[in-house]
Amino acid sequence: MSGRSEELVYLSLGGNIGDPAATMAAALRLLDADARTRLVAVSSLYRTPPWGKLDQPEFRNAAAALRTSHQPRGLLDLCLDIERRLKRERKERWGPRLVDLDILLFGDRRVAEPGLEIPHPRMLDRAFVLVPLAEIAPDLAVEGRPMTVWRDLVDASGIYPVSDDGDWWKSA
Repeated sequence: MSGRSEELVYLSLGGNIGDPAATMAAALRLLDADARTRLVAVSSLYRTPPWGKLDQPEFRNAAAALRTSHQPRGLLDLCLDIERRLKRERKERWGPRLVDLDILLFGDRRVAEPGLEIPHPRMLDRAFVLVPLAEIAPDLAVEGRPMTVWRDLVDASGIYPVSDDGDWWKSA
């Protein structure tokens, strides 16, 4: 990433079919292998109930912080390419998926383009995003409140860690 300015980005990862932990671990390794991106923190892996569409298996979710010299659209393209490489098929909104990578925050940027909105428009409503994100960035302020406050404002019942720490992806 030489010579280019890096920005701190937060991602949400999830999946609920196949082996979501292994697929998310593969996604993190692919992100980290990109020459313009490096992981700086990964949350524990969490078991979470389905959201939006309730008649599906429980999810595994995590959050990751990375530094990148990609522009927002370039990082989105990388995330979508990783999802495709890992065989994600988009069939149903909020439906079952092998893996999902969402850009939550990209430095202090605000982006509103077709297919890309940063900050993620629903992140502050979703416990499966806020619980792992508050683990790796408790003091991160969004709309004037630290992530731990946002986490405490949502119903996090049914969300439990299934790994001891954020190193789960290195051995999966």
